[in-house]
Amino acid sequence: MQLVIVESPAKAKTIEKYLGKDYKVLASYGHVRDLPPKDGSVRPDEEFAMDWELYGDKARQVKAITDLAKQADRLILATDPDREGEAISWHVRELLAKKKALPKEVERVTFNAITKDVILAAMKAPRELDQDLIDAYLARRALDYLFGFTLSPVLWRKLPGAKSAGRVQSVALRLIVEREREIEAFRPQEYWSVLARLEHLGTEFPARLVKFEGAKLDKLSLGEEGAAARAKAAVEGGAFRVAEVETKPTRRNPWSPFTTSTLQMEAARKLGFAAAHTMRVAQNLYEAGAITYMRTDGVQMDSSAISAARVAISNRYNNGHYLPEKPRIYESKAKNAQEAHEAIRPTDFGQDHYGSGDEARLYELIWKRAIASQMASAQIERTTVTLRDGTGQHELRANGQVVKFPGFLAVYDETLDSKPGEDEDDSAMLPVLAAGDTPAKKGVESSQHFTQPPPRFSEATLVKRLEELGIGRPSTYAATIQVIKDRNYVRTEKNRFFAEESGRLLTAFLERFFPRYVGYDFTAGMEDELDDVSGGRENWKVLLGKFWKDFKPKSDEVMERKPSEVTEALDEFLSDYLFPPKEDGEDPRKCPLCDTEGRAGGRLALRGGRFGAFVACANYPECKFTRKFAQPGGAAAGEEGEIGKHPETGEPITRKVGRFGPYIEMGSGKEAARSSIPKDIPELDLDWAVKLLSLPRTIGAHPETGENITASIGRYGPYLAHNGKYAKLKSTAEVFETGMNSAVDKLAEAAAGGGRGARTAAEPLNTFGPHPESGGEMKLMAGRYGPYVTDGTTNATLPRDKKPEDLTAEEAVVLITEKAAKGPAKKGGRKAAPKKKAAVKKAPAKKAK
Repeated sequence: MQLVIVESPAKAKTIEKYLGKDYKVLASYGHVRDLPPKDGSVRPDEEFAMDWELYGDKARQVKAITDLAKQADRLILATDPDREGEAISWHVRELLAKKKALPKEVERVTFNAITKDVILAAMKAPRELDQDLIDAYLARRALDYLFGFTLSPVLWRKLPGAKSAGRVQSVALRLIVEREREIEAFRPQEYWSVLARLEHLGTEFPARLVKFEGAKLDKLSLGEEGAAARAKAAVEGGAFRVAEVETKPTRRNPWSPFTTSTLQMEAARKLGFAAAHTMRVAQNLYEAGAITYMRTDGVQMDSSAISAARVAISNRYNNGHYLPEKPRIYESKAKNAQEAHEAIRPTDFGQDHYGSGDEARLYELIWKRAIASQMASAQIERTTVTLRDGTGQHELRANGQVVKFPGFLAVYDETLDSKPGEDEDDSAMLPVLAAGDTPAKKGVESSQHFTQPPPRFSEATLVKRLEELGIGRPSTYAATIQVIKDRNYVRTEKNRFFAEESGRLLTAFLERFFPRYVGYDFTAGMEDELDDVSGGRENWKVLLGKFWKDFKPKSDEVMERKPSEVTEALDEFLSDYLFPPKEDGEDPRKCPLCDTEGRAGGRLALRGGRFGAFVACANYPECKFTRKFAQPGGAAAGEEGEIGKHPETGEPITRKVGRFGPYIEMGSGKEAARSSIPKDIPELDLDWAVKLLSLPRTIGAHPETGENITASIGRYGPYLAHNGKYAKLKSTAEVFETGMNSAVDKLAEAAAGGGRGARTAAEPLNTFGPHPESGGEMKLMAGRYGPYVTDGTTNATLPRDKKPEDLTAEEAVVLITEKAAKGPAKKGGRKAAPKKKAAVKKAPAKKAK
């Protein structure tokens, strides 16, 4: 019997069907073991010795593999054809050797597609495990471990609210934060454009003013309305004739088939998929045998695939012009040839549709891109028409293009992100014009514009930028992006990344104290060195030694600093952001509260607290003024002040900033109405303020119980309430928009979702990062008997005198550690009985006797 090991059960089932009775195929379900998430799993002082621990949920599967391996004559490791696949095979081999269950013959096979021909061919060409790829995996895993487990304790002690840092994730976060800074620093510039609407031979077309008073116009030349008005008058009063007609034929060549990164980009643009979702769907398609392997830097297809694509093109288009004379050859940009596989393509070009839902949509995208890559170029004719008035001082220009032959565009056109400020239409249809023609003037308009800041990153543009900088590898981008989302360092709105307060502060901390390790050149250079390891050009332990030699002393040095020293350094580093210059020249650090109350020396500075960083006055505790870290500039940024008066009561509604963030208030003392300001309100105005203060909103009586259904915003977000039952709402807007039918449905769905269990399992009240011993993510949860903190293994109830919002990461560590030391709680009815027996009921009886 021959035992074959792959990653997934779907893959195992397909392959076993192709191989026959002599083979048994089992799935490892991905990695079977990893470094234990605790200190000491990688030991630099022992030549980077590494401890490995079996995943708890893999014990049963590993036992099944071990039992069959003892009976097998041959072990075939057939995991994915990349570094991670090589690592999984290595782990399986090491585990079986440790259990003395390793067959005499151990071989490695790889295949780029799960089809019968490919698999049978691979079985005839086995090889040994690639030690260079394994070393590269070990180096990368150790690097990430040492970076995270050395830096995270520094963050917990020196930066309140920080959860973790990662070698690649911190650099990706820095990109998002830097873009946020660029947007904030951007100052829009006014400019105007003048456009004439012309008509010739019954066809209207636009022509833009490009020369005025003898001077060529660039984008910002007409910088104010007066200049635009003069230019418009000149166009209205001028008689324009066609001076030049330039027709230029051009060719557009097709794009190469998808790589991992280009697939993620296009799926985000065209289908709206997150990178992680794209990879999950692609994995399903691969395991079903529909596409080739989806983690690749390669852009070239196999020669047999190219031939199949050309046949499909010939069958699809009778016109031979769609098929180029020679196959197209694309050059791979992959830095490491060992990891550059075939591009992502369908396994059968004759099948233009596969599956349903998201699988069908992604497959169609892959099929179109791959088949278009072997089609003829598109032939496009670009036309530029220049019109000049009688004085020769003013010129108009009209641009247009005509697709003479679509070529590959008949199948596929890549979606490109538009650049801000691009408003010229180069694809307008132009009539046939010749020199001397005088098109009729239908109208002239001048338009005001403002320059736009650089756009925030989408998943597609972030992946593109990471790839351009050489940071990480395409196969890791989805996981990297997911981590910074899960840590709440960023949020997404309309598919764009916004840096959160915690992400911004973490980036500032790393830039100030660990600038080298969040540097783009350093991180990209590390990827090149890892490629050298996988190519056999560098020793992995030497690479780790160079990294650790500088990184460990730097982290120790920062750990020795007092928290106040760290805060002072960050105050100086972030001075321009937190205290930007004021237009009136006033000191931006002057405390507004001390100023109004006549106290001297009230200056603002960054402070650290249990809930994160904030800005406070030096006169504390006399002065209680505070401002959130994420709101630079104080009142100038719209922090505090009167919003308006309530339309019914006439009472003023004021925006304020408290310990837990911005809120609105109407009235004073105990009778005051207050409401926090949700983050998803685009811009707080009087209308929104009145709505928030009116909560809870009564939707109406439930049709079954007659009890009212209400909508409101609670500590954990917007929700519906009815008769002691609750249902979450997705946004603040839903609180005011949800009607009776929708409310009844949502409440029913919430009830069907598991009642109490569904609520407690929903989301943590707070997270504190990994536990220093167990490594599990520490979370504060709302339990049936009160709040508790857990690391996934041990649950520790909060003391009665401890408010959940006051719990710190250090306290969470102590609670979990102390609870774990006491051992597991007793469970089961039989163990509960002795407690009743020992209830000391007999003692009084003895006294009575």
